[in-house]
Amino acid sequence: MKLKLVFIISIVFCSVLFAQQEPQYSQYMYNMSTVNPAYVTNQSGLISTGLVYRSQWTGIEGGPQTANVFGNIPVNEKIELSVNYVNDRIGDAIPVTNNYINVDFAYITRISDQIRLSYGLKAGVNSFKIDPSGSNVADDPTFLDNTSTTQLNVGAGIFLFTSNFYAGISSPNLLPSDVDINGIGVAQTKTHLYGVAGYVFDFVDEIKLKPSFVVKQVIDSPMTFDLSLNSLIYDKFELGVSYRYTDSFIALAGFNITQSLKIGYSYDFSVSDLSGYNDGSHEIVLLYNFDLLKFGNKHTSPRFF
Repeated sequence: MKLKLVFIISIVFCSVLFAQQEPQYSQYMYNMSTVNPAYVTNQSGLISTGLVYRSQWTGIEGGPQTANVFGNIPVNEKIELSVNYVNDRIGDAIPVTNNYINVDFAYITRISDQIRLSYGLKAGVNSFKIDPSGSNVADDPTFLDNTSTTQLNVGAGIFLFTSNFYAGISSPNLLPSDVDINGIGVAQTKTHLYGVAGYVFDFVDEIKLKPSFVVKQVIDSPMTFDLSLNSLIYDKFELGVSYRYTDSFIALAGFNITQSLKIGYSYDFSVSDLSGYNDGSHEIVLLYNFDLLKFGNKHTSPRFF
């Protein structure tokens, strides 16, 4: 029994350690609504959808596995909605599964002919579930009752943008709390603060460059940031590199298969204390635009943020 108790405590401690942070993405620029509910595509008639899958710290059993399905829906020139579903699985012997369903409402205002400012609100629910069925503690009384719980999530942000520049600040989770199931702590949902900015400029003929950054501050934790430089070549190919402070170097590549369909891939080279224990992180993104109003000729150049 003592050994079993130590085993449970160890697994739960690891789950809490992993689950303190919200899911992170190396290709966040394709769905910035995950960090800022005020983010908008601002493309009338185009519903932008996507699927992201991330396998983090491959080679470590129970490393985070994250899937994100999303859609950005312009209602009119002033209102845009986005919907996000995230499935995040952490742990091996006793995995913890987090399911997030959020809806963002963004209101766009005009500052000048070129500059827009949007205000965003996020509302949703987060569901946490422990699955001990594959472990040797499945029959322990601790896990015989409910092994899941649900919490409310509320966030807010602002997003300033032009056709080639963006900047925003946000908090996608304003309701921090400790999550426990039957007295077992499985996560700490702390307040996250984000700042993002980027600028697109013409480098040479048919090549655009976009330096960008995202800064993240989790309450009671050290600040971290990503620095990125992406290039768009002939409106078809995208290549980029990023650096995540004290964590990893990242290589990115994307290809516009058609005007509406895009695929992207990134690989994280870990440089943290975990570098000797994992084989890096892989991330795949698939994007598709539904041109409901047949405005294809209007959107001749793919959006770079």
